[in-house]
Formats: sequence, structure tokens, C-alpha cells
Amino acid sequence: MKFFIATKNHHKLVELERILIPMGFEVISEIDLPEPLPEVEETGTTFEENALLKAHSGYAATGLITVADDSGLSVDVLDGAPGIYSARYSGENANDVDNNEKLLNALKNVPKEKRTAKFVSAIACVFPDGREFTVRGECSGYVADHMSGNGGFGYDPLFISPIGCYAELTPEQKDSISHRGNALRAFKEELKKYISEVK
Repeated sequence: MKFFIATKNHHKLVELERILIPMGFEVISEIDLPEPLPEVEETGTTFEENALLKAHSGYAATGLITVADDSGLSVDVLDGAPGIYSARYSGENANDVDNNEKLLNALKNVPKEKRTAKFVSAIACVFPDGREFTVRGECSGYVADHMSGNGGFGYDPLFISPIGCYAELTPEQKDSISHRGNALRAFKEELKKYISEVK
């Protein structure tokens, strides 16, 4: 079964492939297309709405069953920010360092017990016959007061999961507890309702 993964984020692509391929799915991405995907304006108000926008864009470009992810970090004391704006928290051209520094500044002098947060991943799937669905995965933890680790991307150097800092985990450890790993496992279960034979 072939899926198109609609993302321009190489790190997300690697994580999605790392989990989907062992499940028995064949995946292709933007690098397999003759031209780049169009940019998608993320006008949704939820992770699910934005994931669907990306999935529909990918389907329009390929005609294949398309999977897309929208994810971010939700910090309780910040009323859920950065949330759906996680990638552009410090501006449209922000990079990971900019976003992490802004988050650290926003949480300056906030004690550990009030730095609770969760990573959220919404995965959308769009089929050629018009059917679609979304699933959500979460991982709860807290935001550290300094960055650590060399792995991962985004807010990983600041997020402390139940088994440690995201950026210090092996890929296998991260997949076992991460928001995206949880979302993809839910995705596989939901997919069974739409397709009779799933590997």
C-alpha cells in the first residue's frame, strides 16, 4: 500500500517513514515528485484542521492516499502556546533556536512544577474517493530551563518526557513514547476501518 507523505520538514519525514515503513507501508515524499509541493497556508485553528489542509494539498499534487502531520508544543502556563504556531512562534522566518529562546524567555522565573506541557501531533489521511480522517497523539512532560541533547528538532532540546529529554533519546526510545509515535499507532488502527487489508 502506497502513501504520499505531505511534508516539507525533513525531520518529520524521517520520523514518519521510520514508523510507517516497518508497519508494511510504501511511502513516497516530495523528493520523489518532479516538482516541489506548493506551500500550504495553515489557516486552521486546530492541529487537525491544518493537517487536513496539508493532506488535501498533497493529494491534489499526487492523486495518492496522502498522510500529513501538524504538530506542536502546548505549554499549560502559557494557555496552550505556542500550540499551532509552534513552528513560527518567534516569526514567519523563525528557526528552532529562535523559538526555543523565545519559549525560555516566556517561562523565565516560572518554577518547574508550573512548566507542564504536552507535545501534540495530529495526523490526517485523505483518500482518492473523498474519505478522510484525523487522529491525535500526545506526550505529556515539562519544559526544562535550558536546552540539552543533540538529537531531535524543534523544541526537543527543551521538552522533558517521562523517559527523558526528547533530544537525548534514541530514535527508538522517542518513537515509543512520542506524540508522533502515538499518533501513528492510532493512525494504523483507524486505517483498518477504511481499508480491508492492512499489513
